[in-house]
Amino acid sequence: MTDQLTYPDVVSLAVPFFIAAILIELLWITTQKRGGRYETRDAVTSLIMGAGNVASGIALGFIAWGFFTLLWEITPLDLGSSLAVVILCFVLDDLRYYWVHRFGHRIRWVWASHVNHHSSQHYNLTTALRQTWTYTFTFMMVVRAPLILLGFHPALVLFCGGLNLIYQFWIHTEAINKMPRWFEAIMNTPSHHRVHHGRNPRYLDCNYAGVFIIWDKLFGTFVPEQDDEKVDYGLVHNLGTFNPIRVAFHEWVGIWKDATQPGITLRDRLMYCVAPPGWSHDGSRDTSAEIKAKHLEKHPQDRGSAGFTEVS
Repeated sequence: MTDQLTYPDVVSLAVPFFIAAILIELLWITTQKRGGRYETRDAVTSLIMGAGNVASGIALGFIAWGFFTLLWEITPLDLGSSLAVVILCFVLDDLRYYWVHRFGHRIRWVWASHVNHHSSQHYNLTTALRQTWTYTFTFMMVVRAPLILLGFHPALVLFCGGLNLIYQFWIHTEAINKMPRWFEAIMNTPSHHRVHHGRNPRYLDCNYAGVFIIWDKLFGTFVPEQDDEKVDYGLVHNLGTFNPIRVAFHEWVGIWKDATQPGITLRDRLMYCVAPPGWSHDGSRDTSAEIKAKHLEKHPQDRGSAGFTEVS
């Protein structure tokens, strides 16, 4: 089998591009007075979160790699490393990303890791770098297992994942309005991803795609950006802090407090870990589905419009 297959660390190689693009976007916003906004403390928090993500990857990456190599040793399949195989792996890994991302919004345990990426109330290229420090503890590495068991080498799978992340960097901007119609129809774009970062009831839990927006259209989670409804960025309940430690761990602390409170059942404790964010045993909080339902009670004219169709 192809045991010695190696690929470059494309994310590390892309760091100079990330820095240059951020500076160009900042210059554009400053000179043109449009296309977004930078807030110094917010941007610094995002950069620290990005550095912490790199550090956690170095410290804990051996866990995922060990799991992947174990799977590689037991699978009898080896698809090799031809260009066609690389392209197929990239497409299938993007499908994998769609589901991991969707789980990240629907399972609180996974949301605890992903929530920091949504914690900024601004939307610019530094927001793309606001990444998790705790992904390993979500156990979402298991979603990549089918790819390796199908014969895609672990190094190839991680290489494609890196390309996926690089693609997603540029879509975190308000400086680009819309891409050509054919591109918007197939690919994830700044317009589509702005919606994903919205806290508006209409925009909650949609547009999970990494590269290809077709997954959202296929699985019923696509919501287009509305000309008459500007995206309000951030969390349903914003943190009100730029402290990266709190940003990184606040939801894990919240899970612990909820699941260990006295007077609730074992099922309730489990649900606080795995139910959608906002679930509570006494109905004192709202999930995104309940937020949407309450919005429709006040605005019944929105029923059936974008973001208010029956999706999970």
